[in-house]
Amino acid sequence: MAERLADLTTLRLGGPIGSYVEARTEDELISAVSDADGRGEPVLLVAGGSNLVVSDDGFPGAVVRIATRGLAAGVDEHGESPTGGVTVSVAAGENWDDLVARAVASGWVGVEALSGIPGSVGATPIQNVGAYGQEVAETISSVRVWDRRLRGVRTFANADCGFAYRHSRFKADPGRHVVLEVTFQFLPGDLGAPVKYAELARTLGVEQGERAPLADVRRTVLGLRAGKGMVLDADDHDTWSAGSFFTNPFLTPEQAHALPDSAPRFPQPDGTVKTSAAWLIEHAGFTKGHGNERVSLSTKHTLALTNRGSASTDDLLALAREVRDGVEARFGVRLVNEPVMVGCGL
Repeated sequence: MAERLADLTTLRLGGPIGSYVEARTEDELISAVSDADGRGEPVLLVAGGSNLVVSDDGFPGAVVRIATRGLAAGVDEHGESPTGGVTVSVAAGENWDDLVARAVASGWVGVEALSGIPGSVGATPIQNVGAYGQEVAETISSVRVWDRRLRGVRTFANADCGFAYRHSRFKADPGRHVVLEVTFQFLPGDLGAPVKYAELARTLGVEQGERAPLADVRRTVLGLRAGKGMVLDADDHDTWSAGSFFTNPFLTPEQAHALPDSAPRFPQPDGTVKTSAAWLIEHAGFTKGHGNERVSLSTKHTLALTNRGSASTDDLLALAREVRDGVEARFGVRLVNEPVMVGCGL
């Protein structure tokens, strides 16, 4: 039984727990949350713990670990795709990368570039997890939740989830929805989706927009992520992180124009311009490994803030503020943290 949040998060940070429940079934999950709500006790939901930064003071309420299991797959004869597809319903507590491995092995196309991302299936729609040109929103058909406000089970179709870059209706209304199950719709095939991300295409040896075998995409992504310290390894402190700590900023054209000519610029359909948080961090003077013996930027990737083994959450937040404020002073762009803050903030 976990006694501290540090036992449940990939950062290995976080103080004591008020009470702890491990929910192995959907009924146990709903019951644990409902009971705490009935007592007026705050609830913190944890599964993989890969996207949480928890205060050194911990969490005084009920910590509910989502450990539900289950996967059901079948041919969808009435799906949105004119060629049909495979519908796969997965319990929220299932490991995300296990699902990706299953998809690749089964010839289910659409999440292969999301290989190696830590955490649970139920967490992916909340953040609209994405990497290497793919987002889960592209394959999610529906999300079934327990609505804590209405006290009932609801199902949201993809169009009702409010998906945007690292965002969803579930993130916009934190705490209200407990994800129970995510249903995906995949196209069958041996080739992955068209490769959108330049680095991935280059490493695969294909042009952007071309396709490569599913297994090759997964193997290549895992290699790229490992090289950046983004595949969990208990012996590698570069992976004691919450992944990318800051999201890539979306700027007005005027803000983008004010950046140096060498800054990355990716025009968006809505008129904004996306740039690279990693580029801004590096060019503001924060190099890989910046920090001290307790907490530092990863020695492999400047977007990850890492616990070197003896850090506190306060140490991590001090480094995050240093980087955020340094980037803003240099470029006039304020970075936004990606992980969820619990009992703390920047």
